[in-house]
Amino acid sequence: MMVPAVFSRILGFLPVVDMHVLVLLGLSVVFLYSLQVYLEFRRGVNAIGNHNGYRTFTSPTSVLGNMISARPGISAGKMHQFIRKHFDADYFGWDVYSFVAAWPTLRFGYYLADPAVIKEVTGSRARFPKPVKQYKVLSFFGGNIVASEGEEWKKYRKVAAPSFSERNNRLVWDETVRIMVDMFDNVWHNEKEVVVNHCLDITLPIALFVIGVAGFGRRISWADDSKLPPGHKMTYKDALHIVSTDVFLRVITPKFLFNWFKTSGGGGFGAKLRGVMTAFEELELYMVEMIEARRGAEKKEERHDLFSSLLDASDASDGEAKLTDRDLLGNIFIFLLAGHETTAHTLCFTFALLALYQDEQEKLYQHINSIIPDGRIPTYEEMNSLTYSMAVFYETLRMYPPVSGVPKYSAEDTVLTVSNAAGEKKTIPVPQGTELVINTPALHYNPRYWEDPHSYKPSRFLGDWPRDAFMPFSAGARACIGRRFFETEGIAILTMLVSKYKIEVKEEPEFAGETFEERKTRLLAAKPGLTLTPIRVPLVFTRRS
Repeated sequence: MMVPAVFSRILGFLPVVDMHVLVLLGLSVVFLYSLQVYLEFRRGVNAIGNHNGYRTFTSPTSVLGNMISARPGISAGKMHQFIRKHFDADYFGWDVYSFVAAWPTLRFGYYLADPAVIKEVTGSRARFPKPVKQYKVLSFFGGNIVASEGEEWKKYRKVAAPSFSERNNRLVWDETVRIMVDMFDNVWHNEKEVVVNHCLDITLPIALFVIGVAGFGRRISWADDSKLPPGHKMTYKDALHIVSTDVFLRVITPKFLFNWFKTSGGGGFGAKLRGVMTAFEELELYMVEMIEARRGAEKKEERHDLFSSLLDASDASDGEAKLTDRDLLGNIFIFLLAGHETTAHTLCFTFALLALYQDEQEKLYQHINSIIPDGRIPTYEEMNSLTYSMAVFYETLRMYPPVSGVPKYSAEDTVLTVSNAAGEKKTIPVPQGTELVINTPALHYNPRYWEDPHSYKPSRFLGDWPRDAFMPFSAGARACIGRRFFETEGIAILTMLVSKYKIEVKEEPEFAGETFEERKTRLLAAKPGLTLTPIRVPLVFTRRS
């Protein structure tokens, strides 16, 4: 190719540089950068006293580190906490083990699977606060109780806490029972056999209907849910589901790319992005409509749900508990999200386990019959008597905790005293800024506290059990504010369904020759998300005589 004359003249004035010099210069830059990274890495190792743990190129707590597969010295691997459970603590010899990562910036910290250490960390909010920057993904619509700390968090909690009362729990129970009866009568039509290709197709709408009515006064029937309201492009259920499933895609994709694909048309990834953008827009529209409808209602009913508390705080003229409009949207979103996804996923895993372990399902059924022998609808007063229902629910939460890692950080230079299986103790340094991750699966599978932890044994929750080693709802002041709401809803759904239907795994020709372990692995396979998400749970529900 001929070089244009103008460029020839310009190039003629440039000095001739020896290629060897360029190569040497490039190698020098690489060497100096590598040396800097190495020295920073050593500084991190020294900062934690070289306590046993991961030494990797990418941080296991970073977005990148959670996207790539496990490679020694490179990455701990995506979902490594859930996949490896307590294995790493065994391997490194301590129930608190470390990580140090070199790139793109130095990061170091500890994974915690020691109940005593976790209790100290969760009980000392000033020393070990929540790294709110990591929760930016949940602040699309505004500040909220999950993505906040300090005085801001206190304000949100003060507003929300009164709504999670005994009166509201009774409402949760009654509305959950009503929704289940509606499903049996008007969706399943009391058919002898109901086949579902993925159990989430049942549990997601149930959980959404419950949080809708008990949390926000929005009663939806199964028939209503299938209709597209005027002025909308997507149903309420679909919008919330897509937002919760693809929220990370929304975070990592630049806004200009969304806007470009929005107008460019086409399928594939572009169509996916357009669907996500539409879901976010639709969900915000639904939330705004909820606010306007309640504010514009002629008859001001006395309500005690969460929505009323949030609205009262946003309408207050002044005071420390006043919420801005963005605060209102942000908290509506977070309670809708937490109130339906966690319940739906946990119940999906619960039904999968009961389908696999028929003997445990039979024990549960017989126990339910002993409490409500005439087959009638259980009452809220009987909830505390349904001990095996609670045991089954808790065992699912132990084995499949919704959140694998609860992040904290050290606000000051301090130390922690850690222990191991041999009963030895050791004091480790925790410099200011050290990352701390409560490793929920490692804690829940710690053999020091749970006998035969990899086995499915709901009965372990019937007697005395190690409460400090059970953390599906976090702990301390930052523990889940809606725990009782979640438990009440879950026990009602589980009890109602098992009392009426037997749950079995759907037989599919392509899996005809699989072993029990292969079937178990397939049915309980999970993927990361805002909470641990079952991939596909095909089941058959057979009506009991």
